[in-house]
Amino acid sequence: MQVTGRNKNAILLESLVKILRLFPAAVLVVFLALPIVAADVPDPDGKPADMAKPVKVFIIMGQSNTLEMGGVAGDKEGKLEFAVKKESLYPFMVDDDGNWTTRKDVRNVHTMGSGGPGGRGGVRRNDWLTVSGGKIGIEQGIGHQLGTYLDEPVLILKSSIGNRSLGWDLLPPGSGRYEYTEKGGKTYVYAGSGDTFDRWEKGTESSSVNWHAGVQYEGDVARAKSVLAKLGEFYPDATKYEVAGFIWWQGDKDRYKEGHAAQYGKNLVALIASLRKDFDAPDAKFVCATLGQTEKDNPTGNEKMIIDGMFSMAMSRKL
Repeated sequence: MQVTGRNKNAILLESLVKILRLFPAAVLVVFLALPIVAADVPDPDGKPADMAKPVKVFIIMGQSNTLEMGGVAGDKEGKLEFAVKKESLYPFMVDDDGNWTTRKDVRNVHTMGSGGPGGRGGVRRNDWLTVSGGKIGIEQGIGHQLGTYLDEPVLILKSSIGNRSLGWDLLPPGSGRYEYTEKGGKTYVYAGSGDTFDRWEKGTESSSVNWHAGVQYEGDVARAKSVLAKLGEFYPDATKYEVAGFIWWQGDKDRYKEGHAAQYGKNLVALIASLRKDFDAPDAKFVCATLGQTEKDNPTGNEKMIIDGMFSMAMSRKL
């Protein structure tokens, strides 16, 4: 992620709610090289949400882009303290005494594990939306916008871990094998759901590793469902919820294999269908963020195939 000027740290996705409210489309792609303006976000009033209403759940998934990567402390460009105190950005994040504000209407939960449902890991964060610790993630911008524009209680539920590809680790259930001929002339068979090797040259025997296609998807979904099954532990006094949207920020790992990059758009369509089915949320919106490292107007190579796949998915009338 490149952080310059007004495009700071984890505030990159803070205009999500405006996008969701202004455009009725079910699937949207957000290009993150655009500057973000946060001047119209009011200070939190510190009041709890109306708990008579179901909690609106927004699930963040992807890879390391979604994690807490934004630096907080520091008197230099690219740190949150510098942006707030020296550049007077994001005033809603600090109160009159200079302390970080806390939203009592937005809950921030992050569960993370490696691999399937039984993989090593657990809940890493479960608190009201505020700045605590040395890092922040994209949930800061998203949560303040959602809390401002929605009357219902909001739960930002992140279930993700770094270094995972959509074409292998996060492959949606029911994905079949496919063949792809690379520029060098070799044709590879790429894994379908459950296969224990990500690709092998056509005409050869597949190897096997202690992992399988889609295992991280299975684990991330299961961990998110575990939070929702114990809703009251993660959102005090909550008894009912609605999964209102999915936020996907991923793609870096898929650029290292040409066949994964070429299949990205199709895998993304399958991912959306699988998530809506698994969370019983057929009408939930899906927001896909592009990679900041990719030139939108002049992408090349595998990065071009990934960003083209994202935008072709967003244009699909079937979604």
